[in-house]
Amino acid sequence: MDNDSTDSPKAPGPRTARRGSVPTTEQPALPPQDPASGDIDPATAGAEDDDETRLPEIPEETSEAVQEGPLAVGHAAIEHAVRLAPTSPGVYRMLNAASDVLYVGKAKNVRKRLASYARVAAVQPARILRMIAATATVEIISTSTETEALLLEANLIKQLRPRFNVQLRDDKSFPYILITGDHWAPQILKHRGAQSRPGQYFGPFASAGAVNRTITALQRAFLVRSCTDAFFESRTRPCLLYQIRRCSGPCTGEIDFPGYTELVREAKDFLSGRSRLVKQELAGEMEKASAELAFETAALYRDRLAALSAIQSQQGINPRTVEEADVFAIHQEGGYSCVEVFFFRTGQNWGNRAYFPRAEKSFTPEEVLASFLAQFYDDKPPPKLILLSHGIEECELLADALSIKAGFKVEVSTPRRGEKKELVAHALTNAREALGRKLADTATQGRLLQGMVVTLGLPHPPQRIEVYDNSHIQGTNAVGAMIAAGPDGFIKNQYRKFNIKSEGLTPGDDYAMMREVLQRRFKRLLSPAAGSDAAQPKADDDSFPQWPDLVIIDGGRGQLNAVKEIFDGFGLTQVSLLAVAKGPDRDAGRETLFMPGKEPLKLEPRDPVLYFIQRLRDEAHRFVIGSHRKLRKKDIREAGLQEIPGIGPSRKRALLHHFGTLKEIERASIADLGKVPGVSAESARRIFEFFHTRPG
Repeated sequence: MDNDSTDSPKAPGPRTARRGSVPTTEQPALPPQDPASGDIDPATAGAEDDDETRLPEIPEETSEAVQEGPLAVGHAAIEHAVRLAPTSPGVYRMLNAASDVLYVGKAKNVRKRLASYARVAAVQPARILRMIAATATVEIISTSTETEALLLEANLIKQLRPRFNVQLRDDKSFPYILITGDHWAPQILKHRGAQSRPGQYFGPFASAGAVNRTITALQRAFLVRSCTDAFFESRTRPCLLYQIRRCSGPCTGEIDFPGYTELVREAKDFLSGRSRLVKQELAGEMEKASAELAFETAALYRDRLAALSAIQSQQGINPRTVEEADVFAIHQEGGYSCVEVFFFRTGQNWGNRAYFPRAEKSFTPEEVLASFLAQFYDDKPPPKLILLSHGIEECELLADALSIKAGFKVEVSTPRRGEKKELVAHALTNAREALGRKLADTATQGRLLQGMVVTLGLPHPPQRIEVYDNSHIQGTNAVGAMIAAGPDGFIKNQYRKFNIKSEGLTPGDDYAMMREVLQRRFKRLLSPAAGSDAAQPKADDDSFPQWPDLVIIDGGRGQLNAVKEIFDGFGLTQVSLLAVAKGPDRDAGRETLFMPGKEPLKLEPRDPVLYFIQRLRDEAHRFVIGSHRKLRKKDIREAGLQEIPGIGPSRKRALLHHFGTLKEIERASIADLGKVPGVSAESARRIFEFFHTRPG
């Protein structure tokens, strides 16, 4: 689906074409991505493709009879609500004595629906009986229509995350391809978030990787620029992308305005579904050039056609009769549910994604899928067609609600034959395989956690592991970081970074930095705001513990003693501590493990537990180094190049004039830096070392 939010672009007069100019022999620059533009999230750009969705914690079910007292109290609370409930559509919320929302539901007739819960003699599933027994009050919101109630219910479930509802987890925004409309030479780029920038948006794509691969292929096919506007305006010679035929060079007039506009039109036509027409036009131009003996031009068209074919071949199955649709298939196994989503736009497969919604074992596939769909489209535009593997109740109601939201008719169906049935069957196969892989990974993770119990003498397999590390360069831009892991692997939405704030800190004092990070982390957990029982492990909304069972420190005996002092001061005795000291020459596999009150331990290099601990430590190191570099680059942008010894305003101007941007100066080699007028070999070395010194 493409969304057009084009305003009138800035269109200065076309630049003079310079097709006959002699290429420069200097090393051309590579256009940078501007993290400040908001089109790419710099905090997640490097890790979002490998960010795995973890299996949810399944609520424990019990076959024991519910005690008479609590169940009677719940029935009484619901009966009281029935007497005050309207007979019109609305949404109701069941709350416990602590005012926590247990369940959010919608109904065409709220009084009738609540009355079904209040009937004492009615046979109810164990899940419903537990919910009734925990209910203390019921809150009701009236709506004008049942459709409005459906949309409100989905919104409240996502906000409140009730205990007894199906919950859509790990719901990220989807990336789009944006062809900008606010510049005379439109740019093609990945976009995530609000679609506020003028231009045309094409998507959604299932992952950032799918967008990046498609943009790379589109650059080869249509030669549309991907550089930022600032880089574009500062160019005096074509960049590297022009040399490798991934850009037509509009910045320096290598192509004129009408020619570039035609390339942009072709790219938009291809992304809008008119790929066959675009390929026919390119094939015709290739034959025409060949007939005129312009073989270089014909070869260029040939390469562009090959790039278009590569895009379509990499997209797997492409439907013949389905132009725009989302395909949902659900598979249940071992008490878990997996919903696989495939996106088809402009007759092309734009990727798929697996979801693992949180739901009790008693929910049927139809119930999970119905609740999942309403929450999924709460903040996303629906396509014209939605295909499902299982028929759901109130299918027409969901279609009406999505049609009102989208502004056009949306069809929701469960196909029985033909190509649509084949698409659903393909999605169902992927759902089955994705859940199988996730269950196998979880079982392997469980064995590793059990191995840590045996090897380290832990009281039980840790449900939450926190790993801490810090990074700095001679005490500057000091930052600490924490990563979290559990039975399902790394939990990236629990990662935290700590900018070191202590004013009296000795530069480079790793012990003091670690003390500050741990004090800030555990003081927050122990604060009264966390609750009167804050010192006990608690579960958050995603059933992942807030308190760690094991804390791992990157360091030796000294770091361990510093952390132990903090824990003793807080009176923490239930959290195990482990320090991982690097081996001689920092060799992996020769680490020494330190724990309070125990002899140092060395494991065999091929021990799976040691490999698991190395993975945890390396992930913390990766995260803290990335956080440090972002902080350092921000300081460099604010302070300018004068921060480098020996670089004053004159050399700064010369460097920026030669390279265009600070990013290009950072990427330059010592030899390239030495070519700048006024920059000596010694100054070039200092500049290079300033940008490439590895943080400690």
